[in-house]
Amino acid sequence: MELPPASQPGLCANTSSESDTLASLLLYTERLRSMSGAEVTGEIAALADPGNSAPHQMRLALALMHTHQAVDTARALGLLQRVANQSAPDNALLRPLARLLAARLQDQRRLEDTVERQGQHLRDSQRRIEQLNERLEAMRAIERSLTTRPPPPPPGSRPAAP
Repeated sequence: MELPPASQPGLCANTSSESDTLASLLLYTERLRSMSGAEVTGEIAALADPGNSAPHQMRLALALMHTHQAVDTARALGLLQRVANQSAPDNALLRPLARLLAARLQDQRRLEDTVERQGQHLRDSQRRIEQLNERLEAMRAIERSLTTRPPPPPPGSRPAAP
């Protein structure tokens, strides 16, 4: 990213403010990582309505990402997409981060869907294996009942000629 020229102090101050916002979001993420599930839930409740403030939307999205719940992931994705699509110049540094996090969440959702499909396939395969094992045991039982051998001839008698 190209830095604004020093001759435009308003832009430099704005960039500094955005950098501070990015730094605070990164620190907030580190703080979230050390929180328990209940603390994260409390944090989400405290951030309940972020309004149109991109930094607040980002904070809520980051907190929602730490719950690992599908509903929260979808909500976080929506918030990140809103930030990524905002055209306010004071959020210029937040947009790439929002796009990056949104892409990460989309990948995560895709992987979770794949894991769910594979889990379902595994359960179906295990059920099929159990059914086939039951059939095999039933066939073995039938085979055992059909191949009962006649009692051996008494000693000293001749076996019957074929």
